[in-house]
Amino acid sequence: MKHVGCRWVFTVKYNVDGTVERYKARLVAKRFTQTYGVDYHDTFAHVAKMNTVRVLLSLTVNLDWTLGQFDVKNAFLHGELEEEEVYMSFPPGYRVIGETGNVCKLKKALYGLKQSPQAWFGRFTIAMKKFGYRQANTDHTLFIKHRAGVEVTRSKHGLFLSQRKYVMDLLVDTGMLDCKPTDTPIVENHKLGVYVDQVSTNRERYQRLVGRLIDLSLTRPDIAYAVSVASQFIHSPSKDHMAAMMRILSYLKSAPGRGLLFKKNGHLDLEGYTDTNYAGNITDRRSTSK
Repeated sequence: MKHVGCRWVFTVKYNVDGTVERYKARLVAKRFTQTYGVDYHDTFAHVAKMNTVRVLLSLTVNLDWTLGQFDVKNAFLHGELEEEEVYMSFPPGYRVIGETGNVCKLKKALYGLKQSPQAWFGRFTIAMKKFGYRQANTDHTLFIKHRAGVEVTRSKHGLFLSQRKYVMDLLVDTGMLDCKPTDTPIVENHKLGVYVDQVSTNRERYQRLVGRLIDLSLTRPDIAYAVSVASQFIHSPSKDHMAAMMRILSYLKSAPGRGLLFKKNGHLDLEGYTDTNYAGNITDRRSTSK
């Protein structure tokens, strides 16, 4: 019988002061052992658009809406597996005395499964609609519920968003906490590209850094262009690309608490700015918008 492998992932959760909060153990499926058409089919899941988040935050400031944030713990463990049957080997360390060849049948999603994001978002959508929210057509991750009579007190300057702790944790994890700060996140007129004689670097580490910096760009649009350039080389990163990543980190070191200020302007007029580098991509000569 075809079945998916699994492994334990052990992590340590720290408090802000560096002390240990708790030790975590998570059972994760080995997604590379899954076969399309056998134990998974569709894997697509909607991802929140950062532009939608920014617009909502701007509306929150200008219309005095209540703003809250919550995290769904163990989110992927709540997804229902309905479209396909998934069998998994027993967790390492678990033994059935006197029996061999047994496997587990999964009823709910597990971290690592290819279909877990889709399964969880499907259940999340059902729950939100049950609570009276309406799913937006323009952005399916946006759920709307109209209510009246909300009062809130705001700063006269507006709402300021920052990810300072995220930046500091990133600098610590990458060993860049004591680095020399730089004034810009990327070299002017850089020549980053894919070359035949390039020296490769650790691809997994590079991809993790790109992912974390993409998350950070929500409140740091000043690094958005540099991160977009770096993300073009996630499949074949070189030492030059990694050096560019380190420069972004050095730039973050110069002002880790920088963020976004959503001002209360008294109007909802939309202003936009753009800059285009004509045929500036040295790999395919495409134009780049900033």
